[in-house]
Amino acid sequence: MNKIESQHNTPSTDDERHVRTVLQILPSLNGGGVERGAIEIAAALKNEGWIPIVVSSGGIMEHELTRMGVRHITLPVASKNPVVMRRNVTRLRDIIKQHNVDIVHARSRAPAWSAMKAARKESCHFVTTFHAAYTRGGFLKNYYNSVMAKGEKVIAISDFIARHIRENYEVAESQVVTIPRGVDCRKFNPAAISAERIIKMASDWQLPDGVPVIMLPGRLTRLKGHTAFIEALAKLENDNFLALMVGSTDGREAYCEELSDLVRSRNLEGKVQIKGHCDDMAVALMLSDVVVSATTVPEGFGRVAVEAQAMGRPVVATAHGGSMETILDGETGWLIPVDDSDAIAAALTAAINMTSEQREAVATLSRQHVMEKFDIETMCSATLKVYSDLLSR
Repeated sequence: MNKIESQHNTPSTDDERHVRTVLQILPSLNGGGVERGAIEIAAALKNEGWIPIVVSSGGIMEHELTRMGVRHITLPVASKNPVVMRRNVTRLRDIIKQHNVDIVHARSRAPAWSAMKAARKESCHFVTTFHAAYTRGGFLKNYYNSVMAKGEKVIAISDFIARHIRENYEVAESQVVTIPRGVDCRKFNPAAISAERIIKMASDWQLPDGVPVIMLPGRLTRLKGHTAFIEALAKLENDNFLALMVGSTDGREAYCEELSDLVRSRNLEGKVQIKGHCDDMAVALMLSDVVVSATTVPEGFGRVAVEAQAMGRPVVATAHGGSMETILDGETGWLIPVDDSDAIAAALTAAINMTSEQREAVATLSRQHVMEKFDIETMCSATLKVYSDLLSR
């Protein structure tokens, strides 16, 4: 029984049979760039008349797929347990057969191993996306990482990642496709933010009037550089600010307590607040005066910096990874050394002290820069072209 018949129980022509189904698989949906990218591609597939399916262990962003009418299937694909991973192969094979999946697109290592084996057994196309430059180690570590280079097409989310792939894995030149991440410039648009949304979030977060807001978005993990950020705040000569660390704790209560202790020890109580997951980051960025990305390891792309620029906000970011491609140093933000609290403090001081004319010029250039190079429509169309090219073989 072909795809249309199995879903609608009606006769179909050969052309109708080719309504394509793409299954994306990732560990969870608890916030982050990998999750956001999967949701955006699912929406693009649906808009183009394809059938998107997302497989993960679930999470707080699952409702976004439900709202779009995209099927989500919950499996324990975040697990690195070999027994669970083998079982996932069988589960995924059943899903592929049940939904007539044409392409399996893996976005992380643990689920990629199960997805690759299931796709090969069911003669599906297999695509991977490298979202990070995975740390190299011994044989087992490198072998575990290598699954992300085994796609028929391997999507790199930046030139930085593409270089990492070519330098560390055996891949054909034609196998790697660089598709920079995209931002929805309609959603992340100051003109699209109503006063009511701004007032509501400012009230919910109890933001004081007339106080510069410094924001570090991103899930609360040690890799995001919160410690250097707090140390930098303690060095600011002008203490008229409010710093917000916005992102999912994802079960890292011990780390949150560690950060709270550091805040208290630096006499920053009341000036630094930890916020949880935010469903409306466009408004959150709108409320900020400067946005910080203090990652201690190179990020593959660095969505935070791009979303902030789309909202016309100046950015302070560490000078490595994808940030080197997304920020115009000295024009849309400041690129500073890794784990350098003095440099962060200096950049924050410069950002806070900008005149209204300087701030307006930065906002205009930042948004133009993102719209020209990192718009979501470009990312989605390039990804769907990868899918189409595979299916036309």
